[in-house]
Amino acid sequence: MQTNRSRRKLLFEALGGYSGLALTSLLAEGAQPNPRAKSVISLFMSGGVSHVDSFDPKPALSKYAGQPLTGKGEVVVRQGHPGPLMPSPFTFKKYGQCGMEVSELFPRIASHADDIALLRSVYSKSNDHVQAHFAISTGMIRMGFPSIGSWISYGLGAETKNLPAFVVLYDAHGAPFGGPANWSAGFMPATYQGTVFRASGTPIIDLNPPASIDASQQRARLDLLHQLNDLDAAAHPGNSELTARIESYELAYRMQGVAPEAVDIALESEATKKLYGLDNPVTEPFARQCIMARRLIERGVRMVQLYHGGLGNQNTDTWDAHDDVKTNHTKHAAEVDQPISALLTDLKARGLLDSTLVTWQGEFGRMPISQRGLGRDHNPGAMSMWMTGAKIKGGQVIGTTDEFGYKAEEQPISIHDLHATILNLLGLDHTKLTYRFNGRDMRLTDVYGEIIPQI
Repeated sequence: MQTNRSRRKLLFEALGGYSGLALTSLLAEGAQPNPRAKSVISLFMSGGVSHVDSFDPKPALSKYAGQPLTGKGEVVVRQGHPGPLMPSPFTFKKYGQCGMEVSELFPRIASHADDIALLRSVYSKSNDHVQAHFAISTGMIRMGFPSIGSWISYGLGAETKNLPAFVVLYDAHGAPFGGPANWSAGFMPATYQGTVFRASGTPIIDLNPPASIDASQQRARLDLLHQLNDLDAAAHPGNSELTARIESYELAYRMQGVAPEAVDIALESEATKKLYGLDNPVTEPFARQCIMARRLIERGVRMVQLYHGGLGNQNTDTWDAHDDVKTNHTKHAAEVDQPISALLTDLKARGLLDSTLVTWQGEFGRMPISQRGLGRDHNPGAMSMWMTGAKIKGGQVIGTTDEFGYKAEEQPISIHDLHATILNLLGLDHTKLTYRFNGRDMRLTDVYGEIIPQI
């Protein structure tokens, strides 16, 4: 028996283009009538932020500093031998009326403690950067599966026909671990994949036509190309790549008059630029991304995925703090703390926070033991992330890790649980949002996932 999503897929393929997408959107909206958000901004700290140095204080690390981690079974590290327990070099204090404890790394983000739901018991399935990125992005540790942005685009459709439903903004130092597979549409039609916008200059390379071609000539060329592609599509109806390519040409044509303005942060007020930190060379790159994210959400983009940390130099340009957690995290926290805080303040002031879900996460946490005395190795057993917006109750801490921060202990939260909760906030039932592939109704959450009750 076909699911509702399978029938929608057939309708989409039969109608094609935005007419099918609009129908998909209408059907999806009727499935669950009470969405709390219509868009998502995902702040991805690539490289693995240390939870015990940021959002999960562990006094026991100071009490037992220098001693081996025992009583937890075999301790698996990627590099060298397990070191002794290492206290955090950062101090923690309580913020907000809720008294949420946050380290000195993020004083500005911590000022929003009463609006934030902090999840301290998230865990992943892999201690490899690439596989852990895929898990957060697609729910699977293997490549080839649709990203969460693709599932959202598939389930809700586009809110505007002049911009992509799913946009990716990554670090000026380069793409994150795993690259484009993090925003791929996987086995879905390619039209659902993320569109990469550059954080500076022209948002999409070669978006505008040469000066020698006027608007009427460009339109005539596109019409002819469309006719030729339609002939090929009729001969090969299962080729979703071609259908997506046809639509991408049309979308690029429409974007020519919209996209440059959408990401033109020069149009922002001086007060807004200062709020985000555009006047500071340390914060300017990520501030630019955060302002662009807000502008895109304002203009109907469903999901904006921001990456901080790119593969220029892995140990210095990402949060991968193997060598020296204090130096690495101090540097990167200074780059993002003000822009992220400003984004939350700005969304709230513009009345957008209630309809926008904002998430902050890395791909895994880091070990409570030292690596070469100063750094920390990867730890998929525990990580911290937070959510705000979408009418989420703030000022709450959900779940705990053990006394050292080695493993999620109270209310362990899987990546599938996170994805189920995000879809629920958007009005989508993760058990019914399916896509037929290889004889199976595939889900973002596979056969797992429980909605986080406090969220």
